[in-house]
Amino acid sequence: MSEKLSIRRLATGVPGLDSLLGGGLPEFSFNLIAGTPGSGKTTLAHQIMFSLATPNNRALFFTVLGEPALKMLRYQQQFTFFDIDKIEKSVRFINLSVDLMEGNFDRILVRIAEEVRNFAPSFVFVDSFRSVVQAARQGEQSVLELQLFIQHLGMQMTTWQATTFLICEYLSPESESSPVFTVADGILWLSQNLHRNSMVRKMQVIKIRGQAQARGLHTFRISPKGIEVFPRAIIEQGTTVESMSVGEERISMGIPDLDEMLGGGLPAGYSLLVVGPSGSGKTIMATEFLSEGVRRGEPGVIAAFEKSPSQLLSDKLSALVKSGQVGVIDTRSLDLSIDETLQDLIEMINQMGAKRLVIDSLSGFELALASEFSEDFRGSLYRMIAQLTNMGVTILMTSELEDRYTDLRFSPFGSAFLADAIIVQRYVEIEGQLKRVFSVVKVRGSDHSKDIRLFDITDKGIIIGEALSGYAGILSGKPTISLGQGSGD
Repeated sequence: MSEKLSIRRLATGVPGLDSLLGGGLPEFSFNLIAGTPGSGKTTLAHQIMFSLATPNNRALFFTVLGEPALKMLRYQQQFTFFDIDKIEKSVRFINLSVDLMEGNFDRILVRIAEEVRNFAPSFVFVDSFRSVVQAARQGEQSVLELQLFIQHLGMQMTTWQATTFLICEYLSPESESSPVFTVADGILWLSQNLHRNSMVRKMQVIKIRGQAQARGLHTFRISPKGIEVFPRAIIEQGTTVESMSVGEERISMGIPDLDEMLGGGLPAGYSLLVVGPSGSGKTIMATEFLSEGVRRGEPGVIAAFEKSPSQLLSDKLSALVKSGQVGVIDTRSLDLSIDETLQDLIEMINQMGAKRLVIDSLSGFELALASEFSEDFRGSLYRMIAQLTNMGVTILMTSELEDRYTDLRFSPFGSAFLADAIIVQRYVEIEGQLKRVFSVVKVRGSDHSKDIRLFDITDKGIIIGEALSGYAGILSGKPTISLGQGSGD
Protein backbone atom coordinates (compact mmCIF):
# COMPACT_ATOMS: atom_id res chain seq x y z
CA MET A 1 0.00 0.00 0.00
CA SER A 2 1.33 3.43 -0.95
CA GLU A 3 2.00 5.95 1.81
CA LYS A 4 -0.63 8.62 2.44
CA LEU A 5 0.30 12.14 1.31
CA SER A 6 1.06 14.42 4.24
CA ILE A 7 0.11 18.11 3.82
CA ARG A 8 2.23 20.55 5.80
CA ARG A 9 0.31 22.98 7.97
CA LEU A 10 1.49 26.55 8.26
CA ALA A 11 1.23 28.51 11.51
CA THR A 12 -0.69 31.72 10.74
CA GLY A 13 0.82 33.86 13.49
CA VAL A 14 -2.69 34.90 14.57
CA PRO A 15 -3.35 33.89 18.21
CA GLY A 16 -6.19 31.37 18.35
CA LEU A 17 -6.65 31.01 14.58
CA ASP A 18 -4.61 27.82 14.13
CA SER A 19 -6.87 26.11 16.65
CA LEU A 20 -9.92 27.09 14.59
CA LEU A 21 -8.32 25.77 11.41
CA GLY A 22 -7.50 22.40 12.92
CA GLY A 23 -3.77 22.99 13.22
CA GLY A 24 -2.91 25.73 10.71
CA LEU A 25 -3.23 26.53 7.01
CA PRO A 26 -2.64 23.69 4.53
CA GLU A 27 0.39 24.53 2.40
CA PHE A 28 -0.43 25.41 -1.25
CA SER A 29 -4.12 25.83 -0.40
CA PHE A 30 -6.38 28.42 -2.03
CA ASN A 31 -8.20 30.41 0.67
CA LEU A 32 -10.97 32.97 0.77
CA ILE A 33 -11.05 35.66 3.49
CA ALA A 34 -14.55 37.11 3.22
CA GLY A 35 -17.03 39.11 5.24
CA THR A 36 -18.74 42.41 5.84
CA PRO A 37 -17.07 45.82 5.32
CA GLY A 38 -14.81 46.85 8.19
CA SER A 39 -14.73 43.41 9.78
CA GLY A 40 -10.92 43.12 9.68
CA LYS A 41 -10.26 41.15 6.50
CA THR A 42 -7.26 43.16 5.27
CA THR A 43 -5.78 43.27 8.78
CA LEU A 44 -6.07 39.49 9.05
CA ALA A 45 -4.43 39.02 5.63
CA HIS A 46 -1.53 41.33 6.52
CA GLN A 47 -1.01 39.65 9.89
CA ILE A 48 -0.79 36.23 8.23
CA MET A 49 1.48 37.57 5.49
CA PHE A 50 4.00 39.29 7.76
CA SER A 51 4.10 36.22 9.99
CA LEU A 52 4.80 33.78 7.14
CA ALA A 53 6.93 35.83 4.72
CA THR A 54 10.72 35.39 4.77
CA PRO A 55 13.46 36.07 2.19
CA ASN A 56 13.20 32.41 1.16
CA ASN A 57 9.38 32.33 1.25
CA ARG A 58 8.28 35.63 -0.21
CA ALA A 59 4.78 37.10 -0.38
CA LEU A 60 3.08 39.03 -3.17
CA PHE A 61 0.14 41.28 -2.26
CA PHE A 62 -2.09 42.54 -5.09
CA THR A 63 -4.40 45.43 -4.31
CA VAL A 64 -7.20 46.51 -6.63
CA LEU A 65 -8.30 49.35 -4.39
CA GLY A 66 -8.73 52.80 -5.89
CA GLU A 67 -6.50 54.25 -3.16
CA PRO A 68 -2.71 53.87 -3.31
CA ALA A 69 -1.13 50.96 -1.46
CA LEU A 70 0.93 53.47 0.55
CA LYS A 71 -2.23 54.86 2.12
CA MET A 72 -3.32 51.37 3.18
CA LEU A 73 0.14 50.63 4.58
CA ARG A 74 0.11 53.87 6.53
CA TYR A 75 -2.62 52.47 8.73
CA GLN A 76 -1.35 48.89 8.78
CA GLN A 77 1.98 50.11 10.17
CA GLN A 78 0.18 50.94 13.42
CA PHE A 79 0.02 47.21 14.24
CA THR A 80 2.97 45.58 15.98
CA PHE A 81 3.01 42.67 13.51
CA PHE A 82 3.98 45.06 10.67
CA ASP A 83 7.68 44.72 9.78
CA ILE A 84 8.88 47.48 7.46
CA ASP A 85 12.19 45.65 6.91
CA LYS A 86 10.30 42.93 5.02
CA ILE A 87 8.97 45.33 2.37
CA GLU A 88 10.49 44.49 -1.05
CA LYS A 89 12.78 41.87 0.51
CA SER A 90 10.11 39.42 1.63
CA VAL A 91 6.87 41.26 0.80
CA ARG A 92 5.96 43.12 -2.38
CA PHE A 93 2.81 45.15 -3.07
CA ILE A 94 1.35 45.46 -6.58
CA ASN A 95 -1.45 47.96 -7.36
CA LEU A 96 -3.86 46.76 -10.09
CA SER A 97 -6.21 49.75 -9.99
CA VAL A 98 -4.98 51.11 -13.37
CA ASP A 99 -5.56 47.75 -15.05
CA LEU A 100 -8.98 47.55 -13.44
CA MET A 101 -10.01 51.00 -14.74
CA GLU A 102 -9.25 49.84 -18.28
CA GLY A 103 -11.93 47.22 -17.73
CA ASN A 104 -10.03 44.37 -19.37
CA PHE A 105 -10.39 41.25 -17.24
CA ASP A 106 -8.02 39.27 -19.43
CA ARG A 107 -5.34 41.90 -18.95
CA ILE A 108 -5.71 41.68 -15.17
CA LEU A 109 -5.30 37.90 -15.28
CA VAL A 110 -2.19 38.22 -17.46
CA ARG A 111 -0.69 40.89 -15.17
CA ILE A 112 -1.23 38.78 -12.06
CA ALA A 113 0.28 35.71 -13.74
CA GLU A 114 3.35 37.68 -14.89
CA GLU A 115 4.03 39.10 -11.45
CA VAL A 116 3.70 35.68 -9.84
CA ARG A 117 6.04 34.11 -12.40
CA ASN A 118 8.68 36.83 -11.99
CA PHE A 119 8.62 37.08 -8.18
CA ALA A 120 8.11 33.34 -7.50
CA PRO A 121 6.24 33.93 -4.21
CA SER A 122 5.29 31.29 -1.66
CA PHE A 123 2.24 33.36 -0.70
CA VAL A 124 -0.12 35.38 -2.89
CA PHE A 125 -2.85 37.77 -1.70
CA VAL A 126 -5.45 39.65 -3.80
CA ASP A 127 -7.34 42.48 -2.01
CA SER A 128 -10.04 43.64 -2.47
CA PHE A 129 -11.58 41.19 -4.85
CA ARG A 130 -14.99 42.73 -4.30
CA SER A 131 -13.75 45.91 -5.99
CA VAL A 132 -13.33 43.93 -9.21
CA VAL A 133 -16.89 42.65 -8.89
CA GLN A 134 -18.34 46.11 -8.26
CA ALA A 135 -16.41 47.64 -11.19
CA ALA A 136 -17.72 44.95 -13.52
CA ARG A 137 -21.31 45.54 -12.46
CA GLN A 138 -20.96 49.28 -13.09
CA GLY A 139 -19.30 48.80 -16.50
CA GLU A 140 -20.40 47.13 -19.68
CA GLN A 141 -19.14 43.66 -18.83
CA SER A 142 -21.82 41.05 -18.64
CA VAL A 143 -22.46 38.88 -15.64
CA LEU A 144 -21.18 35.93 -17.67
CA GLU A 145 -17.85 37.68 -18.28
CA LEU A 146 -17.56 38.36 -14.57
CA GLN A 147 -18.26 34.75 -13.65
CA LEU A 148 -15.69 33.53 -16.16
CA PHE A 149 -13.12 35.96 -14.76
CA ILE A 150 -13.75 34.72 -11.22
CA GLN A 151 -13.45 31.10 -12.30
CA HIS A 152 -10.25 31.70 -14.25
CA LEU A 153 -8.63 33.63 -11.41
CA GLY A 154 -9.63 30.99 -8.89
CA MET A 155 -8.33 28.18 -11.09
CA GLN A 156 -5.06 30.04 -11.66
CA MET A 157 -4.52 30.47 -7.95
CA THR A 158 -5.13 26.77 -7.26
CA THR A 159 -2.42 25.76 -9.78
CA TRP A 160 0.41 27.93 -8.41
CA GLN A 161 2.94 26.34 -6.06
CA ALA A 162 1.94 28.90 -3.46
CA THR A 163 -0.52 29.36 -0.61
CA THR A 164 -3.02 31.89 -1.96
CA PHE A 165 -5.71 34.18 -0.57
CA LEU A 166 -8.56 36.22 -2.01
CA ILE A 167 -9.94 38.98 0.22
CA CYS A 168 -13.58 39.80 -0.56
CA GLU A 169 -16.51 41.81 0.77
CA TYR A 170 -19.82 39.99 1.07
CA LEU A 171 -22.82 40.54 3.30
CA SER A 172 -23.41 36.89 4.18
CA PRO A 173 -22.12 33.52 2.97
CA GLU A 174 -25.64 32.43 2.05
CA SER A 175 -26.24 35.48 -0.17
CA GLU A 176 -23.48 34.63 -2.64
CA SER A 177 -23.26 31.82 -5.20
CA SER A 178 -19.86 32.77 -6.60
CA PRO A 179 -17.90 29.90 -8.17
CA VAL A 180 -14.92 30.94 -6.06
CA PHE A 181 -16.72 29.55 -3.00
CA THR A 182 -16.69 26.13 -4.65
CA VAL A 183 -13.05 26.00 -5.72
CA ALA A 184 -11.65 27.48 -2.48
CA ASP A 185 -9.89 25.04 -0.16
CA GLY A 186 -10.54 27.23 2.86
CA ILE A 187 -13.09 29.93 3.64
CA LEU A 188 -12.79 32.29 6.61
CA TRP A 189 -15.84 34.45 7.30
CA LEU A 190 -15.53 37.64 9.39
CA SER A 191 -18.37 39.80 10.65
CA GLN A 192 -19.04 42.63 13.06
CA ASN A 193 -22.41 43.33 14.61
CA LEU A 194 -23.67 46.27 16.61
CA HIS A 195 -26.00 44.82 19.24
CA ARG A 196 -27.53 47.61 21.31
CA ASN A 197 -24.40 49.44 22.51
CA SER A 198 -22.00 46.53 22.00
CA MET A 199 -19.70 45.89 19.04
CA VAL A 200 -19.16 42.17 18.58
CA ARG A 201 -16.71 40.65 16.07
CA LYS A 202 -17.10 37.02 15.01
CA MET A 203 -15.09 34.60 12.88
CA GLN A 204 -16.22 31.32 11.33
CA VAL A 205 -14.26 28.70 9.44
CA ILE A 206 -16.87 27.77 6.87
CA LYS A 207 -14.61 25.34 5.04
CA ILE A 208 -11.12 23.90 5.28
CA ARG A 209 -10.26 20.86 3.18
CA GLY A 210 -8.51 17.85 4.65
CA GLN A 211 -8.75 18.74 8.34
CA ALA A 212 -11.37 19.19 11.04
CA GLN A 213 -12.04 22.82 11.89
CA ALA A 214 -13.60 24.20 15.06
CA ARG A 215 -17.33 24.51 14.58
CA GLY A 216 -19.49 27.59 15.03
CA LEU A 217 -18.84 31.31 15.49
CA HIS A 218 -15.84 32.49 17.49
CA THR A 219 -15.13 35.90 19.00
CA PHE A 220 -12.12 37.95 17.95
CA ARG A 221 -10.75 41.37 18.80
CA ILE A 222 -8.56 43.85 16.94
CA SER A 223 -5.97 45.49 19.19
CA PRO A 224 -2.65 47.27 18.54
CA LYS A 225 -1.13 43.78 18.30
CA GLY A 226 -3.52 42.84 15.51
CA ILE A 227 -6.23 40.18 15.55
CA GLU A 228 -6.63 37.72 18.40
CA VAL A 229 -9.18 34.91 18.16
CA PHE A 230 -10.89 33.39 21.21
CA PRO A 231 -12.02 29.88 20.23
CA ARG A 232 -15.42 28.93 21.57
CA ALA A 233 -15.33 26.29 24.28
CA ILE A 234 -16.82 23.11 22.81
CA ILE A 235 -17.89 20.14 24.89
CA GLU A 236 -17.28 16.86 23.10
CA GLN A 237 -20.25 14.60 22.49
CA GLY A 238 -21.08 12.41 25.45
CA THR A 239 -19.23 14.67 27.90
CA THR A 240 -21.06 16.61 30.60
CA VAL A 241 -20.15 18.77 33.54
CA GLU A 242 -21.00 15.83 35.79
CA SER A 243 -18.65 13.42 34.01
CA MET A 244 -15.83 15.99 34.05
CA SER A 245 -15.96 16.50 37.81
CA VAL A 246 -13.53 14.26 39.68
CA GLY A 247 -14.89 14.38 43.19
CA GLU A 248 -12.72 11.70 44.87
CA GLU A 249 -10.27 13.90 46.78
CA ARG A 250 -11.74 16.38 49.29
CA ILE A 251 -10.40 19.89 49.73
CA SER A 252 -10.93 22.16 52.70
CA MET A 253 -12.99 25.35 52.44
CA GLY A 254 -10.98 26.95 55.26
CA ILE A 255 -14.01 26.76 57.61
CA PRO A 256 -13.90 23.49 59.61
CA ASP A 257 -17.63 23.31 60.41
CA LEU A 258 -18.45 23.97 56.76
CA ASP A 259 -16.15 21.13 55.68
CA GLU A 260 -18.07 18.85 58.03
CA MET A 261 -21.40 19.98 56.58
CA LEU A 262 -20.11 19.25 53.06
CA GLY A 263 -19.36 15.68 54.06
CA GLY A 264 -15.64 16.11 54.66
CA GLY A 265 -14.82 19.05 52.41
CA LEU A 266 -15.61 19.98 48.83
CA PRO A 267 -14.75 17.24 46.30
CA ALA A 268 -11.78 18.32 44.18
CA GLY A 269 -12.67 19.36 40.65
CA TYR A 270 -16.22 20.34 41.65
CA SER A 271 -17.94 23.62 40.92
CA LEU A 272 -19.55 25.22 43.98
CA LEU A 273 -22.24 27.89 43.65
CA VAL A 274 -22.64 30.21 46.68
CA VAL A 275 -25.81 32.27 46.35
CA GLY A 276 -27.35 34.87 48.62
CA PRO A 277 -28.49 38.50 48.94
CA SER A 278 -26.17 41.46 49.09
CA GLY A 279 -23.91 41.50 52.15
CA SER A 280 -24.66 37.93 53.18
CA GLY A 281 -20.99 36.89 53.12
CA LYS A 282 -20.45 35.30 49.70
CA THR A 283 -17.17 37.08 48.97
CA ILE A 284 -15.90 36.41 52.52
CA MET A 285 -16.51 32.69 52.01
CA ALA A 286 -14.67 32.86 48.69
CA THR A 287 -11.76 34.60 50.40
CA GLU A 288 -11.52 31.83 53.01
CA PHE A 289 -11.58 29.27 50.20
CA LEU A 290 -8.59 30.86 48.44
CA SER A 291 -6.66 31.53 51.65
CA GLU A 292 -6.98 27.91 52.70
CA GLY A 293 -5.71 26.81 49.30
CA VAL A 294 -2.59 28.95 49.66
CA ARG A 295 -2.02 27.56 53.16
CA ARG A 296 -2.08 24.06 51.66
CA GLY A 297 0.22 24.94 48.76
CA GLU A 298 -2.58 25.28 46.19
CA PRO A 299 -2.31 28.57 44.24
CA GLY A 300 -5.57 30.26 43.33
CA VAL A 301 -7.09 32.72 40.85
CA ILE A 302 -9.94 35.15 41.37
CA ALA A 303 -11.91 36.82 38.56
CA ALA A 304 -13.57 40.03 39.77
CA PHE A 305 -16.66 41.06 37.82
CA GLU A 306 -18.41 43.20 40.39
CA LYS A 307 -15.81 45.04 42.45
CA SER A 308 -12.37 46.33 41.62
CA PRO A 309 -9.54 44.20 43.07
CA SER A 310 -8.77 46.89 45.67
CA GLN A 311 -12.39 46.73 46.90
CA LEU A 312 -12.58 42.96 46.71
CA LEU A 313 -9.45 41.84 48.54
CA SER A 314 -9.09 41.72 52.28
CA ASP A 315 -5.74 42.62 53.81
CA LYS A 316 -4.89 38.94 54.15
CA LEU A 317 -5.78 38.05 50.55
CA SER A 318 -4.16 41.21 49.23
CA ALA A 319 -0.89 40.08 50.78
CA LEU A 320 -1.25 36.70 49.05
CA VAL A 321 -1.80 38.44 45.72
CA LYS A 322 1.31 40.57 46.21
CA SER A 323 3.30 37.43 47.04
CA GLY A 324 2.18 35.83 43.78
CA GLN A 325 0.22 32.99 45.38
CA VAL A 326 -3.18 34.26 44.18
CA GLY A 327 -3.71 35.75 40.73
CA VAL A 328 -6.34 38.40 40.02
CA ILE A 329 -8.12 39.00 36.73
CA ASP A 330 -9.85 42.38 36.68
CA THR A 331 -12.70 41.94 34.20
CA ARG A 332 -14.83 45.00 34.91
CA SER A 333 -14.66 46.25 31.31
CA LEU A 334 -17.86 45.90 29.30
CA ASP A 335 -18.41 44.01 26.03
CA LEU A 336 -16.66 40.88 27.27
CA SER A 337 -17.24 37.47 25.76
CA ILE A 338 -17.22 34.28 27.79
CA ASP A 339 -14.67 32.75 25.40
CA GLU A 340 -12.31 35.71 25.86
CA THR A 341 -12.67 35.48 29.63
CA LEU A 342 -12.10 31.72 29.53
CA GLN A 343 -8.84 32.17 27.64
CA ASP A 344 -7.60 34.71 30.18
CA LEU A 345 -8.50 32.33 33.01
CA ILE A 346 -6.82 29.34 31.37
CA GLU A 347 -3.62 31.31 30.72
CA MET A 348 -3.38 32.47 34.34
CA ILE A 349 -4.31 29.04 35.74
CA ASN A 350 -1.61 27.35 33.66
CA GLN A 351 0.93 30.05 34.45
CA MET A 352 0.41 29.74 38.21
CA GLY A 353 -0.41 26.04 38.38
CA ALA A 354 -3.60 27.11 40.16
CA LYS A 355 -5.92 24.53 41.68
CA ARG A 356 -8.65 26.88 42.93
CA LEU A 357 -10.68 29.48 41.08
CA VAL A 358 -13.20 32.05 42.34
CA ILE A 359 -15.66 33.79 40.00
CA ASP A 360 -17.15 36.76 41.86
CA SER A 361 -19.83 37.10 40.74
CA LEU A 362 -21.97 35.49 38.05
CA SER A 363 -24.36 38.42 38.39
CA GLY A 364 -21.59 40.89 37.57
CA PHE A 365 -20.28 38.59 34.83
CA GLU A 366 -23.67 38.59 33.11
CA LEU A 367 -23.80 42.39 33.24
CA ALA A 368 -20.24 42.75 31.88
CA LEU A 369 -20.95 40.61 28.83
CA ALA A 370 -21.78 42.24 25.54
CA SER A 371 -25.54 42.05 24.99
CA GLU A 372 -25.22 39.43 22.27
CA PHE A 373 -23.28 37.11 24.58
CA SER A 374 -25.60 37.57 27.55
CA GLU A 375 -28.52 36.24 25.52
CA ASP A 376 -26.87 32.78 25.55
CA PHE A 377 -25.43 33.19 29.03
CA ARG A 378 -26.47 29.80 30.40
CA GLY A 379 -25.15 27.81 27.45
CA SER A 380 -21.86 29.69 27.26
CA LEU A 381 -21.33 29.48 31.01
CA TYR A 382 -22.00 25.75 30.89
CA ARG A 383 -19.21 25.25 28.35
CA MET A 384 -16.81 27.44 30.35
CA ILE A 385 -17.38 25.60 33.64
CA ALA A 386 -17.07 22.24 31.91
CA GLN A 387 -13.71 23.12 30.38
CA LEU A 388 -12.31 24.52 33.62
CA THR A 389 -13.38 21.57 35.79
CA ASN A 390 -11.97 19.23 33.14
CA MET A 391 -8.60 20.86 33.88
CA GLY A 392 -8.92 19.68 37.48
CA VAL A 393 -9.64 23.15 38.86
CA THR A 394 -12.05 23.47 41.78
CA ILE A 395 -14.36 26.44 41.23
CA LEU A 396 -16.29 28.61 43.67
CA MET A 397 -18.83 30.91 42.00
CA THR A 398 -20.84 33.55 43.81
CA SER A 399 -24.16 34.94 42.64
CA GLU A 400 -26.51 37.62 43.87
CA LEU A 401 -29.89 36.17 44.83
CA GLU A 402 -32.70 38.42 46.01
CA ASP A 403 -34.07 37.27 49.36
CA ARG A 404 -37.86 37.32 48.96
CA TYR A 405 -38.59 35.55 52.30
CA THR A 406 -41.72 33.96 50.83
CA ASP A 407 -40.13 31.56 48.38
CA LEU A 408 -36.95 29.50 48.09
CA ARG A 409 -34.72 29.65 45.05
CA PHE A 410 -31.32 28.08 44.61
CA SER A 411 -29.87 30.25 41.82
CA PRO A 412 -30.59 33.04 39.35
CA PHE A 413 -30.64 32.50 35.58
CA GLY A 414 -31.75 28.89 36.14
CA SER A 415 -28.04 28.11 36.53
CA ALA A 416 -28.21 25.64 39.44
CA PHE A 417 -27.60 22.77 37.01
CA LEU A 418 -24.08 24.15 36.41
CA ALA A 419 -22.95 23.45 39.96
CA ASP A 420 -21.88 20.21 41.59
CA ALA A 421 -22.55 21.79 44.99
CA ILE A 422 -24.74 24.68 46.15
CA ILE A 423 -24.67 26.75 49.34
CA VAL A 424 -27.55 29.16 49.94
CA GLN A 425 -27.16 32.12 52.30
CA ARG A 426 -30.18 34.04 53.66
CA TYR A 427 -31.25 36.58 56.23
CA VAL A 428 -33.72 35.79 59.02
CA GLU A 429 -35.25 38.04 61.67
CA ILE A 430 -34.72 36.88 65.24
CA GLU A 431 -35.77 39.03 68.16
CA GLY A 432 -35.74 42.21 66.13
CA GLN A 433 -32.35 41.57 64.48
CA LEU A 434 -31.35 40.33 61.03
CA LYS A 435 -29.23 37.21 61.30
CA ARG A 436 -27.33 35.35 58.59
CA VAL A 437 -28.07 31.69 57.96
CA PHE A 438 -26.89 29.23 55.34
CA SER A 439 -27.51 25.67 54.22
CA VAL A 440 -25.75 23.14 52.01
CA VAL A 441 -28.42 22.43 49.43
CA LYS A 442 -26.53 20.04 47.19
CA VAL A 443 -23.28 18.09 46.91
CA ARG A 444 -23.45 15.82 43.90
CA GLY A 445 -22.75 12.17 44.69
CA SER A 446 -22.11 12.81 48.38
CA ASP A 447 -23.99 12.90 51.64
CA HIS A 448 -24.08 16.29 53.34
CA SER A 449 -25.68 18.11 56.27
CA LYS A 450 -29.29 19.21 55.89
CA ASP A 451 -29.06 21.72 58.74
CA ILE A 452 -29.77 25.42 58.44
CA ARG A 453 -27.01 27.09 60.42
CA LEU A 454 -26.50 30.57 61.82
CA PHE A 455 -23.16 32.20 61.02
CA ASP A 456 -21.36 35.44 61.86
CA ILE A 457 -18.64 37.35 60.05
CA THR A 458 -15.86 38.50 62.38
CA ASP A 459 -12.31 39.77 62.02
CA LYS A 460 -11.30 36.09 62.21
CA GLY A 461 -13.50 35.16 59.26
CA ILE A 462 -16.74 33.17 59.19
CA ILE A 463 -17.87 31.61 62.46
CA ILE A 464 -20.63 29.00 62.14
CA GLY A 465 -23.16 28.84 64.94
CA GLU A 466 -26.17 26.79 65.94
CA ALA A 467 -28.70 25.03 63.73
CA LEU A 468 -32.19 26.41 63.28
CA SER A 469 -35.46 24.55 63.56
CA GLY A 470 -38.84 25.76 62.39
CA TYR A 471 -37.67 26.52 58.82
CA ALA A 472 -41.31 26.92 57.72
CA GLY A 473 -41.37 30.07 59.79
CA ILE A 474 -38.57 31.56 57.69
CA LEU A 475 -40.41 30.90 54.47
CA SER A 476 -43.72 32.24 55.71
CA GLY A 477 -42.22 35.31 57.35
CA LYS A 478 -43.37 34.32 60.85
CA PRO A 479 -41.24 35.89 63.59
CA THR A 480 -41.00 32.75 65.73
CA ILE A 481 -37.65 31.00 65.22
CA SER A 482 -36.30 28.39 67.59
CA LEU A 483 -32.72 27.29 68.01
CA GLY A 484 -31.63 23.70 68.10
CA GLN A 485 -28.37 22.02 69.08
CA GLY A 486 -25.85 22.48 66.23
CA SER A 487 -23.15 20.02 65.34
CA GLY A 488 -19.57 21.09 65.76
CA ASP A 489 -20.30 23.59 68.56
